[in-house]
Amino acid sequence: MSVQEKEQLLAQIDTALNDIRPHLAVDGGNIEVVDITEDMTVQVRWLGNCEMCSMSTMTMKAGVEEAIKSRVPSVSKIVAVNGITV
Repeated sequence: MSVQEKEQLLAQIDTALNDIRPHLAVDGGNIEVVDITEDMTVQVRWLGNCEMCSMSTMTMKAGVEEAIKSRVPSVSKIVAVNGITV
């Protein structure tokens, strides 16, 4: 993928995460997009209280994955660089 295509994908993914950020913020957490690989794996980083939260597995599957894949269906998987993989 070209640099421009990658930048567009990252922007779409970041926008998709805006849907769940308010829910994470309630508990003192957040999430950021780190990168997207050639095989369409999205790398994210848990921030704040989300880094150590025991519910982050469920949040990753039900919140993050759903939000991203609904906006960018070509994503193959989501990986937390500091934790859980879906």
